[in-house]
Amino acid sequence: MKKILFISYDGMTDPLGQSQVIPYLSGLTKYGYRFTILSCDKPVIFAANKQYVDALLKDFPIEWVSIPYHKNPPVLSSVYDYYRLKKKAIELHEKNRYDMVHTRPGLPTLVALWMKKKYGIHFLNDVRGFWADERVDGGMWNIKNPLYKKIHHFFKQHEYECMEKADYVTCLTHAAKKEMLSWNNIAGQPLPIEVIPCSADLALFDPLNIDVPLKEQFRISLKIKDSDIIFSYLGSIGGWYLTEEMMQFCRMLSDKMPAVRFLFISPHRHEQIIAAAEKAGLPAKKIITTHAKRHEVPVLLSFSSYSLFFIKPCYSKISSSPTKHGEIMAMGIPVITNAGVGDVEEIIIKYDAGIVLENLSGDSMRLAVQKILDNPVFNKRKIKQGAEAFYSLERAVQLYKKVYDKILQ
Repeated sequence: MKKILFISYDGMTDPLGQSQVIPYLSGLTKYGYRFTILSCDKPVIFAANKQYVDALLKDFPIEWVSIPYHKNPPVLSSVYDYYRLKKKAIELHEKNRYDMVHTRPGLPTLVALWMKKKYGIHFLNDVRGFWADERVDGGMWNIKNPLYKKIHHFFKQHEYECMEKADYVTCLTHAAKKEMLSWNNIAGQPLPIEVIPCSADLALFDPLNIDVPLKEQFRISLKIKDSDIIFSYLGSIGGWYLTEEMMQFCRMLSDKMPAVRFLFISPHRHEQIIAAAEKAGLPAKKIITTHAKRHEVPVLLSFSSYSLFFIKPCYSKISSSPTKHGEIMAMGIPVITNAGVGDVEEIIIKYDAGIVLENLSGDSMRLAVQKILDNPVFNKRKIKQGAEAFYSLERAVQLYKKVYDKILQ
């Protein structure tokens, strides 16, 4: 029995933890691996969702240890969280003697690399994104500020060291793997890298398994009429999720399709969504906002004729595999999105799974609107088959198992 410490700066009470951590680790327990999850959770969300996460974990040999996430003051709060993560990781290792530490990017990799040097335990560097560059591209670090410039430089050098010192590297996209293999400043190239995209739980995101009474409850509570044509958006807004550009597109579409309404399934910032719509000239009555438990998300998505997401097409996003894409495809729903994000465009083209804007100019948006007005026929079964081929949870678990076995056996 191998013991693994999984460290995440994302909380398990956040949607990402529930979709992109717990399902993988639960699946890996079938092969004799035992886990401790060490996460940083936002206190308010932790209080609201702790019991839900406990229920997700109760049938598996997974211990969950959570410490509070701190946002303010900037920088100092992250330093504080790092030392608390490190202290707790040491305490847990002294108790459990782990065989490997598996981390997501950012602060957890600082802890993992230290543990590898200190204790000699294995280290799986799970590169879910070019973390330091994401902070710049998402507007969190302004490198015109000397402090953030130094922080960015520190973490870029740290990312390179993690690439060199890790026992194995995983990443989300073939575009990211190609980029990392081109980094000539890293010793030992070509490094062992496995591509494991963000996955969707195909049993959960299945249009044939929709809870019909729950859908009717949502129809009533959200005041969705039979005549409404629903375009959905799933997930958080802000940062590299381009809310203003999406609203511009929604306004263009609404002008041509009076029956269209836009359903935002988002955990927070609903007031900002409404404000962005009004700024774009889109009436508030066109916007529906709601948040959802994980099991409710497929039900809400099932209202959709299309699902929309625009992501800033910047350097760091070549490493991005949007969780929402796999979940939307699993529901057989075509997407409307932009080029320049991970492997998304290639997947959509391969499986005829939606409409890709060449860029986010007005002309590209108008062209996409016209394509929608032309009423293209998308094969829902083919879209779902694409999700099964590329985004299935079982495929991801098997790929992680292969990596674990190479490191530990």
